[in-house]
Amino acid sequence: MQNWFNEENPRCLIVAEIAQTHDGSLGAAHAYIDAVANAGADAIKFQTHIAAAESTPGEPWRVKFSRQDATRYDYWKRMEFTEEQWRGLAEHANERGLIFLSSAFSPEAVELLERVGVPAWKVGAGEVSNLPLLAKMARTGKPMILSSGMSDWTELDAAVNCVRENGASVAVLQCTTAYPCPPEKLGLNVIAELRERYKCPVGLSDHSGAIYAGLAAVTLGAKMIEVHVAFSRECFGPDVIASITTPELKQLVEGVRFIERALAAPVDKRAMAEEMTELRRVFGKSIVAARDLNAGERIAAEDIAFKKPGSGIPAASLNEVINRRLKRAVAANTLISEDDLD
Repeated sequence: MQNWFNEENPRCLIVAEIAQTHDGSLGAAHAYIDAVANAGADAIKFQTHIAAAESTPGEPWRVKFSRQDATRYDYWKRMEFTEEQWRGLAEHANERGLIFLSSAFSPEAVELLERVGVPAWKVGAGEVSNLPLLAKMARTGKPMILSSGMSDWTELDAAVNCVRENGASVAVLQCTTAYPCPPEKLGLNVIAELRERYKCPVGLSDHSGAIYAGLAAVTLGAKMIEVHVAFSRECFGPDVIASITTPELKQLVEGVRFIERALAAPVDKRAMAEEMTELRRVFGKSIVAARDLNAGERIAAEDIAFKKPGSGIPAASLNEVINRRLKRAVAANTLISEDDLD
């Protein structure tokens, strides 16, 4: 995992965020692992909630979406998996070649995930100001990824400093905590600002519900892309509206890898043009006789046409041909050559 925190790494880490889209079903969580692996992502991320450790019974709903949970606390409780179940999810992800990540929202969740063996910590936007939690994660020595969706520069500076002071590498993701996030609020410009400010790998945590922002971010130098994923936009859960589907995830992966190949191969226009010499002869236009021309005539503009192939005098040389006298007759639709001209 540490290799992904090398700014020189040309490959972008693509993280599929499942969050609570499994809706508390262990079977669904495992199904997401297979779907994400089949789509070609690099990592899968869940959220590890321990209701009693992170919330009070009076926590308000952000959006009252659940008919079966009386309170937000009840919902977090229903999202819990046991340590054995988390271990099984991690093993399954590793078997499918995925990096297993899960955001921790309490010290107890950090300890659980440390025992399970996550290779890095992903910190959600709401926890960036929780410096004691960040310090606990950083002291494990594992690299950390911070989402900046709710933070101003002062808060983000403090978080990055906390991570570094406690001995961990850091990456920072531009993020806007809006579900879904409209294009006008994506803040793609912030990616460059983050890179300049923190001198670390940067990326985008995307809530737009489309693949376009991720593709744009990679073009702008993002080294990590996190997207919410759902089997379908008809799935249940608060994050579905800001998610892409698993087929769209595959498109995103293909698009990112396409862009990486393009960025890794800068083009020399002069060398490219030389390589196209034969094609230029086929597709280019040459100066040809627009009518039957007689020997001794001076060529006027109306005597000229421009037609393929491009193996004769190029159209760009028109001014070098006008007013010159023909040494021999040239039939209509015939390329005029230098040997035809005085």
